[in-house]
Amino acid sequence: MGKSKERIAGYLFVLPALIYMLFFVGYPVIDNIRLSLIDVNVMNFSSGDHPFVGLENYKILQREGILATTLTNTIVYTIGCIIIQFICGLGFAMLFSIPFRMAARLRGLVMISWLLPATITAMVFKYMFSADGIVNELLMQVGLIPDPIKWLVEPVTAMLVLVVANTWIGIPFNMILITSGLTTIPKDLYESAAIDGANTMKRFFKITLPLLKPTILSLLVLGFIYTFRVFDLVLITTHGGPVDATQMMSTYAYKLSFDEFKYSQGAALSNVMLLVLLVVGFVYMRLVNREEKA
Repeated sequence: MGKSKERIAGYLFVLPALIYMLFFVGYPVIDNIRLSLIDVNVMNFSSGDHPFVGLENYKILQREGILATTLTNTIVYTIGCIIIQFICGLGFAMLFSIPFRMAARLRGLVMISWLLPATITAMVFKYMFSADGIVNELLMQVGLIPDPIKWLVEPVTAMLVLVVANTWIGIPFNMILITSGLTTIPKDLYESAAIDGANTMKRFFKITLPLLKPTILSLLVLGFIYTFRVFDLVLITTHGGPVDATQMMSTYAYKLSFDEFKYSQGAALSNVMLLVLLVVGFVYMRLVNREEKA
């Protein structure tokens, strides 16, 4: 009887969160899937005449090349950001794990980029990398370039600017998680390895990285999900240009829905984006379960 009451009490505590998730997460996802299977546009939006078209919206995105272009851009952007953020975050975490006088203050200073709104960061980087911005001015002052570079006009440099901007935002997040992982590694392991003659590099590759594996795995997955769904940074900095060179899945879904009023196609592109993130989450859960069983 006591266990039954405890079980019922547990369900009651979970119930508000379940209702919240069903209403604010479950319903929008299901309705978005429904929207992608019918034809809703600016002509029939108010009439209520929304014919069922099945997978036609997905086929249109595929035929027009929108799906392939935006998916490729998003993956290139995401992988580039994750690699640089992780390397820099790991470096800062290792640096600030060394006890020195200004460590805490400098760690707090690094966090500023993560605390600023993404819209502010986007506007700052858009100004910095404009033709008459500070980046071109500094490069010309030191003699690295003879003329200003049009960073946001060329496809490759525009993508590079976005990667740099997002990396600047994401480094503190990587640093904090890796720092938390470093605190769980017993100091005795390093002392024993040093006594056995292991140098700094061997201790890093034989002790630090293997024991940080769960933290790194979680960090990469969270970083992928956060970076893959980028929106405001791209919309403000490049608006998907030049010629869709930096158009991401999220920004193009917004463009389809609110600029071109092709609501069903925008929903279809959003669903593909959701599917990619679900696959990443599923792979992460499989890897975690494998680690726990091992």
